[in-house]
Amino acid sequence: MKKKGLLAIAALLMCAASVCAQTANPTVSFYSRDDAADVTMSPGDAQNAQAPLEITMEANIEDAVGWTPKVEWIIYDGRDGSKEQPILSRFEENSKYTLEKSGEYDIVLLVTFVNSDDEELEYESEPMQITIATSQLSCPDGFSPNGDNINDVFKVTYHSIVKMEGAFFNRWGQKLYSFDLKNVDQGWDGRFHGDYVKDGVYYLNLQATGSDGIHYDIRKAVNVLTKYRDDDK
Repeated sequence: MKKKGLLAIAALLMCAASVCAQTANPTVSFYSRDDAADVTMSPGDAQNAQAPLEITMEANIEDAVGWTPKVEWIIYDGRDGSKEQPILSRFEENSKYTLEKSGEYDIVLLVTFVNSDDEELEYESEPMQITIATSQLSCPDGFSPNGDNINDVFKVTYHSIVKMEGAFFNRWGQKLYSFDLKNVDQGWDGRFHGDYVKDGVYYLNLQATGSDGIHYDIRKAVNVLTKYRDDDK
């Protein structure tokens, strides 16, 4: 038997004896707006989430002494795609990526361990599946910034929106407040230059794009009622 064949058999015996210690414990983590919590996924896990979703992929290579790991992260369409037609392929042990489109994503880690004799051991994780929801967007018709802790702030309700630009104007076209995805959750408290605006009708111009490609063009009148209180009913 050739020397290389003997080495390969020896490597397999060593692998069996050590239960193939060259392995990985990959994770995919992200912040979930739905749960307001950090989520960490392991192989075989599935999660639903909103876009845009920044994910962190970590290979967590184990017991690779004497072996050089060659890492590949693959993200592919979990509904009708395959690893051979990936949406993304990365070759770092740890990597970040942002999912912006609705759909089902399967995330797989492939690791090939190579030693000095060019022998190889392969690891492939089970898919970690993330389903990005379709988009939703709605706005209230008014709010009452009067300090009673009820409807004091105008807030947009949204789900899987990847782009957003909005602004409030008075009847003369003067911009009073603007927002985007970075500050939309803060909401408008009805102030302009530190003072509350007067009761009346103001105009919202809101443009947004969903993870499913839907474009939202909302132009509406919003009532500001600082003197309204819920206990007046």
